[in-house]
Amino acid sequence: MATLRERKNYRQAVMNSLYAAVAANRPEVSGSALRDELGMPDEDLFAACAYLVGEGLITVDWTSHKTPATVSLTHEGIRFMEAEEERG
Repeated sequence: MATLRERKNYRQAVMNSLYAAVAANRPEVSGSALRDELGMPDEDLFAACAYLVGEGLITVDWTSHKTPATVSLTHEGIRFMEAEEERG
């Protein structure tokens, strides 16, 4: 099981990746591409995405195996990341 620090880092990594995708005009990212890019185990990617969905920062289309098929930032997620960027 991931530690609290690892879980927070995983969530931030997901948000950073999705924000970079939005900046590159890719509003959705496949779950497998996200997992490969971040080198994250499936169970940790699931946990990070489930948490971020609960916070209203991302949307996820889930596969039948409870892994993300596609992931995207919500409007609130974009605003959150813009605020983070402004804080520098």
